Amino acid sequence: VSALEKGDKYITAYRDHAHPLALGTSPGAVMAELYGKETGVSKGKGGSMHIFDVANHFYGGHGIVGGQVPLGAGLAFAEMYNNTGKLCICYMGDGAVRQGAFHEALNMAMLWKIPVIFVIENNGYAMGTAVKRSSNVTELHTLGESYDMPSEAVDAMRVEEVHNAVARAAARARAGEGPTLLEFRTYRYKGHSMSDPQKYRTKEEVEEYKRQDPIELVRTTILSKKFASEAELEAINAKVMKQVEDAVQFAEESKFHDPAEALTDVYEQKDYPFIFD
Repeated sequence: VSALEKGDKYITAYRDHAHPLALGTSPGAVMAELYGKETGVSKGKGGSMHIFDVANHFYGGHGIVGGQVPLGAGLAFAEMYNNTGKLCICYMGDGAVRQGAFHEALNMAMLWKIPVIFVIENNGYAMGTAVKRSSNVTELHTLGESYDMPSEAVDAMRVEEVHNAVARAAARARAGEGPTLLEFRTYRYKGHSMSDPQKYRTKEEVEEYKRQDPIELVRTTILSKKFASEAELEAINAKVMKQVEDAVQFAEESKFHDPAEALTDVYEQKDYPFIFD
């Protein structure tokens, strides 16, 4: 977000909690969405997987693997068509790159030089399946080369590298040079879900990645370069913890919808005339 501009569009898959928070969505509205409350950012009807906040240019939150990729290209095409100077950044997991929609979107985006940044969040595992077990191509950014698309791997455990890579891609998009494919190499320390026994990886592997934790790395950088003191970082941490507590309280005190509300926001109802011979 620090590398892009206000008004740029964002879209992602169902790991979508951090994006709206970074864009300025109220933590209380996000938490209420997880509770299914009417004060949720998607009225409590989207839940964890379908967070959506148009006011902050966040377009979800999509449960269909890879389904958001052509939508991201479409959002960016609209910006190009309307000559706004804005772009769309489209996130996906490493499992999504095996979907046909991914390749169709990349081809179309490069053909028309659409201002979109495709980001593969590669944590090494699509649910419990390692990349090397599901793809002959394990250097996922090279998939963009099939379409002559500028592509690169990024050490996403370092926030500075993420910022710089996105800034370069954004500059190309705004200059009319079209899309970029970035492979963010990252990791997850927990299982894919609460029921995941994680038998597909070793404890040693997880511990090795924990030593590269991006929060700890940036904290070390901040302290070593004296951008902030230990006391200032502790104050920030306390402020964030208070925001979390307030968000939980807001969600718990918010109301559930009236059951009849389940029938709204489902279909748009219009009366169409029918002509019969």
